[in-house]
Amino acid sequence: MPLLEIAYRLHHPIKLQIALSVRSFTVLLGESGVGKTSLLKALAGLLPAEGQPFAGLPPEARPVGYLPQHFALFPHLSALGNVAFPLDQLPKTARRAKAMEFLELMGIPELAGRYPKEMSGGQQQRVALARALARDPQLLLLDEPTSALDGATREEVFGEVLERLRRLNIPTLAASHDVWLAQRADWVGVLSSSGLVQQDISQTVFAHPATPEIARVVGLRNLFEARVVGLDSELVHLQTATTALKALRRPWVQLGQKVVVGIRPEDVSLGQMDAENGLSGTLVSLQAEGLAFRGYFSGAMKLEFVLSRTAQDRLGLQIGQGLEVALGLRYLHLMPT
Repeated sequence: MPLLEIAYRLHHPIKLQIALSVRSFTVLLGESGVGKTSLLKALAGLLPAEGQPFAGLPPEARPVGYLPQHFALFPHLSALGNVAFPLDQLPKTARRAKAMEFLELMGIPELAGRYPKEMSGGQQQRVALARALARDPQLLLLDEPTSALDGATREEVFGEVLERLRRLNIPTLAASHDVWLAQRADWVGVLSSSGLVQQDISQTVFAHPATPEIARVVGLRNLFEARVVGLDSELVHLQTATTALKALRRPWVQLGQKVVVGIRPEDVSLGQMDAENGLSGTLVSLQAEGLAFRGYFSGAMKLEFVLSRTAQDRLGLQIGQGLEVALGLRYLHLMPT
């Protein structure tokens, strides 16, 4: 797995000090204004910064391919002309042939003669990626690469692009607030206003966020404050404001400690009142989201859950009906307050 270590300090337009690993396809996840784009620009040499790699090199000398959020294609150049632009050190014939290779690499040779205004957003993105790759980069930088894609086209358009990028084996860093993209990354760094607060493989960040702040960023919406009221060899006994819960014991948990308990909407089980952490209540909302449903349960706790289409076909849930749910021991995640 390609690995590049980044250690940078920025003073303007935002103060940021960060040490981040880039492993194959890495997503720097965070909300707007925390410095994600500024870091990419600093790595590309477009903002002043201190650190490694590429310290002291001007933008044109850095082995970096940079894809800005709005692609920045030259409107007066065709797709072929845009991709050929960074290849001006080659003779004209070789430059055109090389540019065509990169268009083919991205699966869009048929766009060679088209101009940006004649392309869709997804096509423009692929052309811009082909141009970034033409620099033969040691590091590829993508700024909000899924921001222009809606949910219906994101998987189809960027999912294929992502597979092509992985085959190239170039360390890639994408700045994004898109949880969907981070879930597909090999490595995720979570950036907040206080700096880089967690980095790990994607599965660990999403299943075991280090703090409630990170939990909210990665979509763990069911969060509750609780107090540890009992400990045994395997379990933690918890008391929230409205109900008692059990969770798997963590080494750091102490009797009497205040904690935050979280469970992902996807991990809430339905129709299992007799299971551990069973709750009875009412279905207050159910909304279709593509081929799944998002529901809201109200009982001793208020919970958001996600239901597959096949599960809904089987259960036939109706708003207002009684509903039983269970919070599995292995899916409850504990965090210090």
